[in-house]
Amino acid sequence: MKKKTLVIVFLSLLCITCKTNNNVKRFTIPSQINLITKSKEYSENWHFKDILLDSIPGISLNRAYDSIIKHNNSDKIIVAVIDNEIDLRHVNLKSKIWINKNEIPNNNIDDDYNGYVDDINGWNFIGNKKGEQNLYVNFEFTRILKKLEPYFKDKNIKTISTKDSVSYLLYEKVKLKYDNSLKRYIANKDNSDKLYDSYYEAKDKTSKFFNDKPYSIKALDSLKNIKADNIEGTHFQLLIDLMTYNIDENYINSEKRQANEKLEKLLGLDYNDRLIQGDNPDDISDTSYGNKIINNHVEFLNHGTKTAGVISNINQNDNISIMSLGISCYGDEHDKDIALAIRYAVDNGARVINMSFGKDFSLHKEWVFEAIQYADKHDVLIVSSAGNFNYNLNIYNDYYPNDNLNNEDEVSDNFLLVGATTIFLDKGFMLEDSNYGNIDVDVFAPGNMIHTTKPLDKRTDSFGGTSAASAVASGVAALIFSNYPDLTASEVKHILMDSGIEYNMGVSTPIKDDKNKTTPFNQLSKSGKVINAYNALIMADSISRRN
Repeated sequence: MKKKTLVIVFLSLLCITCKTNNNVKRFTIPSQINLITKSKEYSENWHFKDILLDSIPGISLNRAYDSIIKHNNSDKIIVAVIDNEIDLRHVNLKSKIWINKNEIPNNNIDDDYNGYVDDINGWNFIGNKKGEQNLYVNFEFTRILKKLEPYFKDKNIKTISTKDSVSYLLYEKVKLKYDNSLKRYIANKDNSDKLYDSYYEAKDKTSKFFNDKPYSIKALDSLKNIKADNIEGTHFQLLIDLMTYNIDENYINSEKRQANEKLEKLLGLDYNDRLIQGDNPDDISDTSYGNKIINNHVEFLNHGTKTAGVISNINQNDNISIMSLGISCYGDEHDKDIALAIRYAVDNGARVINMSFGKDFSLHKEWVFEAIQYADKHDVLIVSSAGNFNYNLNIYNDYYPNDNLNNEDEVSDNFLLVGATTIFLDKGFMLEDSNYGNIDVDVFAPGNMIHTTKPLDKRTDSFGGTSAASAVASGVAALIFSNYPDLTASEVKHILMDSGIEYNMGVSTPIKDDKNKTTPFNQLSKSGKVINAYNALIMADSISRRN
């Protein structure tokens, strides 16, 4: 049994209001709480728990429903999920999928004149009118390298003109990223090829002992010391190891196929990842592409379904509709698709847009900035994941989407960047892979082992990373809008930041020269806090009363 660990959690002196029988009471969260924590198993919906009542650093959702929301009447809020497509038939999602009431299904006519034919539940920007779609696309640094290499290959900073120096420095960055990634993906392909070859060799060598009957670990173990021509004990042992870890033939074949596809397409300098769409990705006005099918390949591309499940699970009074906008597959999203999806969501009534994706570098960041500003103009909140690379975004300026350029002024006040936390109140409180930084990251939310929906299955699954944290934040934002629809996107953004719980303990932020480095958690984001639904709703009530 692990020893109990004494953890001192410092909470901000947060003065907030609480509704009681239509009266408003003021109270202050204690500035310091002594908590005894021990090794915990992640329980289902742990992130709904309350730090004061349960000693678990969740978002206090259960407390909010028990004492504030209950079964109050609330407005229906549309949440756009810009991601993979979503499993529309999932038992936990099908009643919450957005329906475009201005469009007549399957009549091949753009009834609402929005430019998208038969868009009943959203739009798939990575497909075409034939129903085909991309499964793999280039990384963004691959796309940039393809554009810049003809100009800068075999050159150096001394041989180029001053006017080309910025482009050359970008070329150097993407070339380094590409070369390092190429090494990893070649190694991954080699490993999957070796596993494939070894498995089929072992299967071939041992087949005569089984006469096409199923293998078993016991039978293989009894044969591994046999002496026979061209057969070694390692053949039997390999099959034993694979069966022990539930690695079957389908998995081995899939891994080999995916490793080849990723190498050829994510990093393929000759691969045209817009061949299916047939559009010009460098022309934002070329919008005649995509299709209405937003629940295809959801088992292979399952991220969107999981994201939607987290958002849906937070909103328990059936007060949200999920709009599915497909722009993601293996590889990096195109800025054109991001920008057009944001505009689609705004034009079709979304109040919250969740973007649980991210990438290194951006070809057309100006299109995305303009789309964010368009959403701001129409009072739509965009919630985005901070990324899972353990970057300090105060230093690393090439991660997107973002709402500023080179850590300068934000382009609007409706964009919330969210990092991820865990259940553990110690050095591991910030999720190990989460990006951080008090210039770009606005707030944190739970993002590890989050209970959610599993595509093509009535069962549920767990979900992790800043994608899950972003979805948690989007769910709470939708909850606020639903109960207080008069609030602006900017107000809800700052409510989520200002009403959170502040933790001061040191968390792990290793760097190259100091693997044991820690930083106080409240220095890792602008707010220094973790989103708290209970506090947020109380603050929303107070602000709404003043408006």
